[in-house]
Amino acid sequence: MTNPELEARNAALRGQVDSMLANLEQQTAQLKQAQAEAMSKVGRASSPDGLVEVTVNAGGIVTGVTFAPAAFDRSTPEKLGQSVVATIQQAALNARAQADAVLTPFTEGLPDLPDFFPGMPSIKDLIPTPPPIVPPAPQARQNDDEPPESFMDRRGSQW
Repeated sequence: MTNPELEARNAALRGQVDSMLANLEQQTAQLKQAQAEAMSKVGRASSPDGLVEVTVNAGGIVTGVTFAPAAFDRSTPEKLGQSVVATIQQAALNARAQADAVLTPFTEGLPDLPDFFPGMPSIKDLIPTPPPIVPPAPQARQNDDEPPESFMDRRGSQW
């Protein structure tokens, strides 16, 4: 005994499920592609004085550091170290912003726990935001008419 109305409803439901599965497969493929693209992003930054250039990957791992030829003549080790750190941070933020831009279409509008369960903590609050980059305060030179002393000139006396 078959009921034509029941068979029609079952066929319609199967069609909906098939459509939903096809849509899910398409969205999964798009998300995998977006994740791969996000992970391929590279952040680059140069120090304000142009003495340091840094490249980082999407995970924030430093993949390259370049010093200008005059870096050791125009700076001290302490200042150069501070410049390297600040430039790495800027490059990492650059890479993160690029990766986030690729993934934003997939994360916008997603419901959060409090949407389903009032009073629950938000998952979004569990994701730490990177601290702001605060460049080191410039140190005043003794005499602005003279170039900074190079640490290369002091090498013999330090070692």
